[in-house]
Amino acid sequence: MIIQFCGLSGAGKTTLGKLVCKKLKDAGVETELIDGDEYRNNLSRELGYSASDRKENIRRLGFVAARMAAHNIVPVISAINPYEEIRTELSKTYPGVKTIFIDCPVSLLMQRDTKGLYKRALLPRKDPAHLHNLSGINDTFDIPVNPDLHINTAENVIETCACKITTFILEELNK
Repeated sequence: MIIQFCGLSGAGKTTLGKLVCKKLKDAGVETELIDGDEYRNNLSRELGYSASDRKENIRRLGFVAARMAAHNIVPVISAINPYEEIRTELSKTYPGVKTIFIDCPVSLLMQRDTKGLYKRALLPRKDPAHLHNLSGINDTFDIPVNPDLHINTAENVIETCACKITTFILEELNK
């Protein structure tokens, strides 16, 4: 099984990924978090944020996840993963891929703005600090057509969200 999160920056993907992996380990499930930011900094440094580079990044994360899954480790890919096309590609390429949409309204994400990305994306284009290609603001984010699980971090606290995800994964593993 491979878990692929998708959601806008600041929605809680990494926080949930860490907590879900801890809960899975506590339940005796071997798991590993594949954090999009961490892997991009180490595995995909040469990639930018164009659509083709983002897709290639997800392909690489999917490949790493598949290698882990082949050894009975449940990988949790925590990345923005903005394009339905590449999420579907992973699902068709590897067995047992489950898509979990980590949802949160943009208005709340702009308030949180933990990395300052929304502020930078909203700067005038000529400003040297302007951030191009922020998913959901000045770049595409395809809302998943049919996710296996939809989690809204604006409506539920992180612990509740993590419990729902963990329960989902454990139920899927026991099918």
